[in-house]
Amino acid sequence: MKQNVRVLPRGRIARWTKEQIASLGTPELRALLANAERLNETEVATLCREILDARPHGHAPARRAAVRGLVSRGKAFALHGVSVRNRVWSRGGVRADGAVLLALRAEDIEHAGGGTTCLLWAPNVADAHPWSDTPAGQERLEHCRMALERGAAEGLLIYGAKADRVDARTLLKLRIEKRDEAYWASWTPQKPIIVREVG
Repeated sequence: MKQNVRVLPRGRIARWTKEQIASLGTPELRALLANAERLNETEVATLCREILDARPHGHAPARRAAVRGLVSRGKAFALHGVSVRNRVWSRGGVRADGAVLLALRAEDIEHAGGGTTCLLWAPNVADAHPWSDTPAGQERLEHCRMALERGAAEGLLIYGAKADRVDARTLLKLRIEKRDEAYWASWTPQKPIIVREVG
């Protein structure tokens, strides 16, 4: 059922105070935010976001994910200037400057001896790593070889076993090494960075 919400014409929207905005219900507040963004009323939009952020269910799920910096894998790569070979199975790509960017599953991270490591690729011996034989695995092997040659790569963390959501704000500086026939990445924790939206 469609709800009636107040939509203000340009010229009146900027006259809203924080108290007036805070008195709105969440659906009205979302509508005001959308209107403020459409009309480039940045002060009102900022106030709307602050109030919505403070409410338990202030943002729709997609907006809350964007606020946390979790986006789709394809969008995360695009935000860092990488076009992937295949949007379904690619877990890495190469930027125009030659830097290798790899997506790593958060659940695969290992912490030991004060260090953080993650297995990037290992041969599928005795069916221990079947993913390695897939197109995605073979592409990962290619990227590992390139990164090893460069001595470094960059990484993004994937969260969720089924729905790939990527932390686009935290870009890891990876050290790549080869142990026997397997490739590993190691890094130290880094603060989130600001990434620019792409059109």
